[in-house]
Amino acid sequence: MNASQRRQFSVIRAGVLLVALAVAGCTSVYRDHGYVPTEEDLAKIVVGVDTRDSVAESIGTPGASGVLNDSGYYYVESRFRHYGMREPEVVSRQLVAIRFDQRGVVSGIERYGLEDGRVIPLNPKVTSSNVEDKTFLRQLLGNLGRFNPGAVIQ
Repeated sequence: MNASQRRQFSVIRAGVLLVALAVAGCTSVYRDHGYVPTEEDLAKIVVGVDTRDSVAESIGTPGASGVLNDSGYYYVESRFRHYGMREPEVVSRQLVAIRFDQRGVVSGIERYGLEDGRVIPLNPKVTSSNVEDKTFLRQLLGNLGRFNPGAVIQ
Protein backbone atom coordinates (compact mmCIF):
# COMPACT_ATOMS: atom_id res chain seq x y z
CA MET A 1 0.00 0.00 0.00
CA ASN A 2 1.55 3.31 -1.06
CA ALA A 3 1.29 6.69 0.67
CA SER A 4 -1.69 8.01 -1.33
CA GLN A 5 -3.69 4.83 -0.67
CA ARG A 6 -2.95 5.13 3.06
CA ARG A 7 -4.15 8.76 3.04
CA GLN A 8 -7.35 7.78 1.26
CA PHE A 9 -7.91 4.95 3.72
CA SER A 10 -7.37 7.25 6.73
CA VAL A 11 -9.76 9.86 5.25
CA ILE A 12 -12.42 7.18 4.73
CA ARG A 13 -11.85 5.85 8.26
CA ALA A 14 -12.16 9.37 9.73
CA GLY A 15 -15.39 9.92 7.75
CA VAL A 16 -16.88 6.66 9.01
CA LEU A 17 -15.89 7.61 12.56
CA LEU A 18 -17.55 11.03 12.24
CA VAL A 19 -20.75 9.50 10.88
CA ALA A 20 -20.77 6.94 13.72
CA LEU A 21 -20.31 9.70 16.31
CA ALA A 22 -23.08 11.80 14.75
CA VAL A 23 -25.48 8.86 14.80
CA ALA A 24 -24.54 7.98 18.38
CA GLY A 25 -25.09 11.59 19.47
CA CYS A 26 -28.63 11.54 18.10
CA THR A 27 -29.82 8.43 19.90
CA SER A 28 -32.14 8.65 22.87
CA VAL A 29 -30.80 8.00 26.34
CA TYR A 30 -33.27 7.12 29.10
CA ARG A 31 -32.79 7.77 32.82
CA ASP A 32 -34.94 6.40 35.63
CA HIS A 33 -35.35 8.13 38.97
CA GLY A 34 -37.24 7.12 42.08
CA TYR A 35 -39.09 4.04 43.25
CA VAL A 36 -42.70 2.90 43.07
CA PRO A 37 -43.79 -0.35 44.76
CA THR A 38 -45.12 -3.09 42.49
CA GLU A 39 -48.78 -4.10 42.42
CA GLU A 40 -47.86 -7.30 44.30
CA ASP A 41 -46.25 -5.29 47.10
CA LEU A 42 -49.23 -2.93 47.29
CA ALA A 43 -51.61 -5.92 47.48
CA LYS A 44 -49.95 -6.89 50.77
CA ILE A 45 -51.11 -3.64 52.39
CA VAL A 46 -54.54 -3.91 54.02
CA VAL A 47 -56.53 -0.67 54.24
CA GLY A 48 -57.76 -0.09 57.80
CA VAL A 49 -55.28 -2.58 59.29
CA ASP A 50 -51.70 -1.65 58.33
CA THR A 51 -49.93 1.28 59.98
CA ARG A 52 -47.11 3.61 58.95
CA ASP A 53 -44.51 1.32 60.46
CA SER A 54 -45.87 -1.84 58.83
CA VAL A 55 -46.03 -0.11 55.41
CA ALA A 56 -42.44 1.13 55.74
CA GLU A 57 -41.38 -2.35 56.82
CA SER A 58 -43.12 -4.20 53.97
CA ILE A 59 -42.44 -1.92 50.97
CA GLY A 60 -39.79 0.49 52.23
CA THR A 61 -39.74 4.13 53.20
CA PRO A 62 -40.88 6.65 50.62
CA GLY A 63 -38.90 9.41 48.97
CA ALA A 64 -41.47 11.94 50.21
CA SER A 65 -44.16 12.14 52.84
CA GLY A 66 -47.11 14.43 53.49
CA VAL A 67 -46.26 17.98 54.43
CA LEU A 68 -49.27 18.55 56.65
CA ASN A 69 -49.28 16.29 59.72
CA ASP A 70 -47.50 13.52 57.81
CA SER A 71 -50.78 12.71 56.03
CA GLY A 72 -49.30 10.13 53.68
CA TYR A 73 -46.43 8.40 51.97
CA TYR A 74 -45.65 9.30 48.36
CA TYR A 75 -43.57 7.03 46.14
CA VAL A 76 -42.53 8.69 42.87
CA GLU A 77 -40.84 7.17 39.83
CA SER A 78 -39.92 9.18 36.73
CA ARG A 79 -38.43 8.23 33.36
CA PHE A 80 -36.63 10.94 31.38
CA ARG A 81 -35.61 10.86 27.72
CA HIS A 82 -32.47 12.74 26.70
CA TYR A 83 -32.10 13.37 22.98
CA GLY A 84 -29.06 15.22 21.72
CA MET A 85 -28.81 18.77 23.00
CA ARG A 86 -32.52 19.07 23.78
CA GLU A 87 -33.86 19.54 27.29
CA PRO A 88 -34.76 16.23 28.97
CA GLU A 89 -38.38 15.18 28.41
CA VAL A 90 -40.53 13.36 30.97
CA VAL A 91 -41.68 10.17 29.26
CA SER A 92 -43.51 8.62 32.19
CA ARG A 93 -44.15 9.40 35.81
CA GLN A 94 -45.96 7.34 38.42
CA LEU A 95 -46.97 8.41 41.89
CA VAL A 96 -48.32 6.05 44.51
CA ALA A 97 -50.00 7.83 47.43
CA ILE A 98 -50.66 5.90 50.62
CA ARG A 99 -52.87 7.96 52.92
CA PHE A 100 -53.14 7.59 56.67
CA ASP A 101 -55.78 8.72 59.15
CA GLN A 102 -55.10 10.51 62.45
CA ARG A 103 -54.25 7.20 64.17
CA GLY A 104 -51.58 6.37 61.55
CA VAL A 105 -53.63 3.57 59.93
CA VAL A 106 -53.81 3.25 56.13
CA SER A 107 -56.97 4.92 54.83
CA GLY A 108 -56.35 4.63 51.08
CA ILE A 109 -53.93 3.74 48.29
CA GLU A 110 -54.00 5.64 45.00
CA ARG A 111 -51.87 5.55 41.84
CA TYR A 112 -51.44 8.53 39.49
CA GLY A 113 -49.52 9.02 36.28
CA LEU A 114 -49.10 11.14 33.19
CA GLU A 115 -51.79 9.13 31.44
CA ASP A 116 -54.35 10.42 33.97
CA GLY A 117 -54.13 13.77 32.23
CA ARG A 118 -52.35 15.52 35.06
CA VAL A 119 -48.71 16.40 34.91
CA ILE A 120 -47.19 16.00 38.34
CA PRO A 121 -44.58 18.74 38.58
CA LEU A 122 -41.58 17.87 40.67
CA ASN A 123 -39.31 20.75 41.56
CA PRO A 124 -36.35 20.16 43.88
CA LYS A 125 -36.18 23.87 44.69
CA VAL A 126 -38.04 24.85 47.81
CA THR A 127 -37.26 28.54 47.78
CA SER A 128 -35.85 30.67 45.04
CA SER A 129 -33.09 33.19 45.37
CA ASN A 130 -32.56 36.25 43.23
CA VAL A 131 -28.78 35.93 43.65
CA GLU A 132 -28.19 32.52 42.07
CA ASP A 133 -27.51 33.75 38.52
CA LYS A 134 -25.14 36.55 39.47
CA THR A 135 -21.43 36.18 39.92
CA PHE A 136 -19.64 37.71 42.88
CA LEU A 137 -18.11 40.44 40.71
CA ARG A 138 -21.51 41.35 39.20
CA GLN A 139 -23.03 41.61 42.70
CA LEU A 140 -20.15 43.78 43.90
CA LEU A 141 -20.30 46.15 40.93
CA GLY A 142 -24.10 46.23 41.07
CA ASN A 143 -23.97 47.74 44.56
CA LEU A 144 -21.73 50.68 43.57
CA GLY A 145 -24.69 52.77 42.45
CA ARG A 146 -26.47 52.23 45.77
CA PHE A 147 -23.74 53.87 47.84
CA ASN A 148 -25.07 56.76 49.97
CA PRO A 149 -22.30 58.95 51.52
CA GLY A 150 -24.81 60.59 53.88
CA ALA A 151 -25.43 57.26 55.60
CA VAL A 152 -21.70 56.88 56.30
CA ILE A 153 -21.33 60.39 57.83
CA GLN A 154 -24.17 59.90 60.27
